[in-house]
Amino acid sequence: MIAGLIEKVRVLFEGDPAVRRVADDPVLTAELMLLFRMVLADGEAAGPELEAFKRICRDGFGIGEESLKEVLKYLQDFGYENTTARSLGTFGELPLARRITLARHMTEIAKADEKLSAQEIDLLKRTVSLLHIDPRELVRPE
Repeated sequence: MIAGLIEKVRVLFEGDPAVRRVADDPVLTAELMLLFRMVLADGEAAGPELEAFKRICRDGFGIGEESLKEVLKYLQDFGYENTTARSLGTFGELPLARRITLARHMTEIAKADEKLSAQEIDLLKRTVSLLHIDPRELVRPE
């Protein structure tokens, strides 16, 4: 109980640790922005695609539901400077496995509602190309 209270006071003064981690990591910021762009690709930020994004944030990046609203606010407030092309440029030095994971996460979000819009397909194709990934890598077992 005391530990929980101390953590709440610390967050009050220092801010959410997940937001700080995202703010301190330009690659993570770019990754989350690109994933959220996939959520928005078909014009809706709701439903199964948003749920897939939340699950990826939780399981892949350790960003819990309680922090997600503040992380998204941070991305909205500070991410306007970051275009998709600039985000993708951030990934140029990343290992292939991490780039493949990013593309698979984008695919998971796009397919979450069981409908692929032309915008989702286009964003995924451009991303895979700019990340220098062979599209066959996305369907191979991990």
